[in-house]
Amino acid sequence: MVLGKVKSFTVSYDCLHDSNVPVFSSGDCVSGRVVIEVTGEIRVKSLKIHAKGFAKVRWTESRNAGSNTAYTQNYTEEVEYLNHKDILIGHERDDDNSEEGLTTIPSGRHEYAFSLELPQTPLATSFEGKHGSVRYWVKAELHRPWLLPMKTKKEFTVFEHIDINTPLLLSPQAGTKDKTLCCWFCTSGPISLSAKIERKGYTPGESIQIFAEIENCSSRMVVPKAAIYQTQTFYAKGKMKEVKQLVANLRGESLSSGKTETWSGKMLKIPPVSPSILDCSIIRVEYSLMVYVDIPGAINLSLNLPLVIGTIPLHSFGSRTSSVSSQCSMSWLGMGLPERPEAPPSYAEIATEEQRQSSLDVPAAREDLDGPLFAYIHEFRFQPPPLYSEIDPNPDHVSRTEERRLDACPSR
Repeated sequence: MVLGKVKSFTVSYDCLHDSNVPVFSSGDCVSGRVVIEVTGEIRVKSLKIHAKGFAKVRWTESRNAGSNTAYTQNYTEEVEYLNHKDILIGHERDDDNSEEGLTTIPSGRHEYAFSLELPQTPLATSFEGKHGSVRYWVKAELHRPWLLPMKTKKEFTVFEHIDINTPLLLSPQAGTKDKTLCCWFCTSGPISLSAKIERKGYTPGESIQIFAEIENCSSRMVVPKAAIYQTQTFYAKGKMKEVKQLVANLRGESLSSGKTETWSGKMLKIPPVSPSILDCSIIRVEYSLMVYVDIPGAINLSLNLPLVIGTIPLHSFGSRTSSVSSQCSMSWLGMGLPERPEAPPSYAEIATEEQRQSSLDVPAAREDLDGPLFAYIHEFRFQPPPLYSEIDPNPDHVSRTEERRLDACPSR
């Protein structure tokens, strides 16, 4: 009998959220199928799957051991997040070539379903960097007697969600710096920079509103600029490797000596980038907004405002908060209070007379709670609060107290 041949051997996923891209998060069920298409009948010992997820870093550095000796030092580290094995056909042992326990697959196309649950613990987001990566995949192996195993592998994406609707990520970020330029024995005036953004957390596709004020009191022509940077940090064997990449930037108008420029919400759009990775022990992906003044012939004056790129966008209630903060000008440096407080609502607007009278009748079901504490709570349940007045009821006492304080002031 002539055995058939395997025409195709692939892995496919059941995508979530009606999307063609297999994207999952911690705790999700990853399901799919191993598809085998054969021409003619084949006999199979086993069909296995192996799902794995891990973060891995690797880089090399050259070292000098002497005047004429050099060697290369390798730095590698790995963290495992997922390791799952399953058998779809056959048994565990594949080391023999006996004809016993074989499964016959007829000619045609066949699908074998699989499923596995991702760990509930936080997973690192899928990432491809210069010196490391975070990858997740499912590999299928088809074992047949007297033949080498056939293998196929397909990756899937994991997003560890970051919700930017948290107090920490909704808080404004701000800073102020200045710099004085020196040229030989002459000292020019300072260059000052103040900048603020309405929050720390953003998602790809959003635009950052930048509020800034740049004052040039130097004798040089300067240019205000802003840029978003991604910083990849890799850790292995106690060493660290850092890669910084420009993500997006913008340029303001040139400022001559004595001029000032104000940015009232200048927009800088975030392109499609990987979310921040903050919980992986060997790979970190961080973002920052740099607002800076480009000074010819000198070190730039710059402010770094940290950013977190998340996966869950701003909710409607968060957008209202951010829109209010974006209406503020450079007065964010100091906040004031209303000159005159508003009186609270009257007691009649809160509790009706019927509610107050009905509260005086103790329910029969609570007779066993009789006691001084319950009587006190029940009596004052609907009692009105003390009357509010903007006129001090004891003006003489306060005036005498103020006089004593003024007399004791050492400045008088």
